Amino acid sequence: MTTRSGAARPSPGPTAPPTPTPPPPTPAPPSAPASRLPGLDALRAVALGLGIVLHTLAPFLPGTTWFTPDPVFAPAADVATSVIHLFRMVLFMMLAGYFGRLVLTRRGAAAYARDRTTRILVPLFVFSPLVLMSIIGIEELARRLRGDPDPLPPLPTGIPFWLFRDPAHLWFLWVLVQVFVLVLVVRAVVVACAGRERAARWADRAGAALVLPGGVALAALPYLVALLLQGTARYGVVQPSHLDVMASTLTCYAGAFVVGWLLHARPDALSRLVASWPAHLGAALLLTPLFVLLKDTGPIGVTAPVGALAGWAWCYGLVGLFLRALSGGSPRVRYLADSSYWVYIAHLPLTAVAQLLLARTGWWPSLQLLAAWALCVPLLLVSYDLLVRGTWVGAWLNGRRHEPVLLRRRRRARGRTAADGATGVRPVHPR
Repeated sequence: MTTRSGAARPSPGPTAPPTPTPPPPTPAPPSAPASRLPGLDALRAVALGLGIVLHTLAPFLPGTTWFTPDPVFAPAADVATSVIHLFRMVLFMMLAGYFGRLVLTRRGAAAYARDRTTRILVPLFVFSPLVLMSIIGIEELARRLRGDPDPLPPLPTGIPFWLFRDPAHLWFLWVLVQVFVLVLVVRAVVVACAGRERAARWADRAGAALVLPGGVALAALPYLVALLLQGTARYGVVQPSHLDVMASTLTCYAGAFVVGWLLHARPDALSRLVASWPAHLGAALLLTPLFVLLKDTGPIGVTAPVGALAGWAWCYGLVGLFLRALSGGSPRVRYLADSSYWVYIAHLPLTAVAQLLLARTGWWPSLQLLAAWALCVPLLLVSYDLLVRGTWVGAWLNGRRHEPVLLRRRRRARGRTAADGATGVRPVHPR
């Protein structure tokens, strides 16, 4: 059979069975919140990075024994140290609480406890003795550079349990261990007594109260109690110098951890902080100068409320600002967030030696600080990339291994060279 154009018309074949109508698509379940929040990751890295700033400022503070305090720079270093202490560790503990509940709700309490043991408790007991021994060596170097004829006191003899008594700048890991145990025990009791659903409703309501207008004052209450307990607010909450349990330290940082925990329990808490960050940062900028004026001479009954409110206003404002500014994330931000834990653990011996050597130059203190940062931070990042990121140490500290950036760039360069050789194309170099 042909058509008018002469083309053959295909003969009709057997009738195909009708195609079944597909069922209507079922709505996708609501997506769970992302396990990585770029803004909070970056903020956690900033909190750890500010610790490096504090330790490099310490030699310039009034009354230091390492350097001769500069009469102009020492007061500025004291003010900067006081302001950073206002919010840095409170912010870090709040973020630890937020991410802690996130991990627990996804993996369960047992997996969460194992993860914290591996990444917090074990590093504390592995790195603390190494840091303490390096500090003893640095003190000996400082003594010799000063020309001090008196030797350092002899070290204790016998079984070196004293190596584990002083966590040095890793004291926050010891406090985190205390907080983890306390929170898990209290949570288990509440769930056993009230039930899981009722406990979740209570946490949701408490999280909602924390982000109401003025809720920052509720978050600041444990901080206020801690400052009143210790009787001073000059450098924030006093850190433990040994593996002890301090009432003021545990009150403040357990309270901050619980605030972060409850903020995670409230789905819209972060969006509310994003909307209110200008008000919170504005309050921080108003209260902080008042705290600086009062910290040395003001009564604790006035200084403590001002300091606690200023510290938590910084926390709320920075969380909202970073979530808004870094909502999309970036590879560089994630890299710095991943490296921050190792960089903080390893920084103290390197920065201390660099500053002791730079002190002999006679440069202005500000130039010595900038030179120490410019020298040490790149070296610490390179050590992370080569020794930690792609090794078992990276899996231990960060939970997983990542490909080192330097190795990735080398592979890409080799790939481009191989491709150029295969195509016979040579790169053109300017003469």
